[in-house]
Amino acid sequence: MGAVTLLVGDLDAMTAYYRDVVTLEVLAADGGAVTLGRVGRPIVVLRHEPALRHATRGSAGLFHTAILFETQTALAAALYSVARSAPGTFTGSADHLVSQAFYFTDPEGNGIELYWDRARTDWSWVHGQIEMATLALDPNAFLGEHLTEEAALGGTRQEAASVGHVHLSVGDVATARAFYVDALGFDETARLGDQAVFVSAGGYHHHMAMNVWNSRGAGPRMPALGLGRVDLALPDDDALGALSERLRHHGFEVRDDGRTLRFDDPWSNLLEATAPGRG
Repeated sequence: MGAVTLLVGDLDAMTAYYRDVVTLEVLAADGGAVTLGRVGRPIVVLRHEPALRHATRGSAGLFHTAILFETQTALAAALYSVARSAPGTFTGSADHLVSQAFYFTDPEGNGIELYWDRARTDWSWVHGQIEMATLALDPNAFLGEHLTEEAALGGTRQEAASVGHVHLSVGDVATARAFYVDALGFDETARLGDQAVFVSAGGYHHHMAMNVWNSRGAGPRMPALGLGRVDLALPDDDALGALSERLRHHGFEVRDDGRTLRFDDPWSNLLEATAPGRG
């Protein structure tokens, strides 16, 4: 997964939240856009769109951007930063068997997950489906076990992090599966009936998920604050070419500028795919 672009109304406030609270660093700031990430890797791009308004309740769009930390100590440091600077943005936590996760909502209502993965050897697969659950995870106990004094003082801010997965709100799961599995080419890794579907590449528990918990029946999105684009990083040009052919075969329009492929899912969520060295 590449960076997630958010269209924001208050660029300064949103930059401050992702930099000072979530503990990302500003990688680039160019006019109306700020790119934040870790160790040179973009995670969130904030694009100033003051003319836009928030989407209506029940619309499709972003459910959350999930930021993956490489150690529990780094995750604890980020959790501590939010608890100290913006405790009101905390919305919950869970042990998902494959991962430990903490959930937040940024100042403009975009969901965020901060998480750490258990080793793949600890994951359980049954008939091609990953075993996940939603078990209680006490944030205070997690901090007590994993937060060090050095981390609390910012010692993990230079450690790598990345977009681990992106979770979308969609109108219906069957259409989401047809697009993200059949056309886009992800593998289905889990499904919760007609409520949610989880997909990935390369045996990961999920790189993307789509649910209807807040958006059942939603149609294509209208321009609004929130999700601007999801970036996908493919391994090579052959994979990019195969993706283009597959999308066109399934009847989806693909814009190819020689460097990237841009296309929309059935709810007008914009995705952009790139490969190393293309163009």
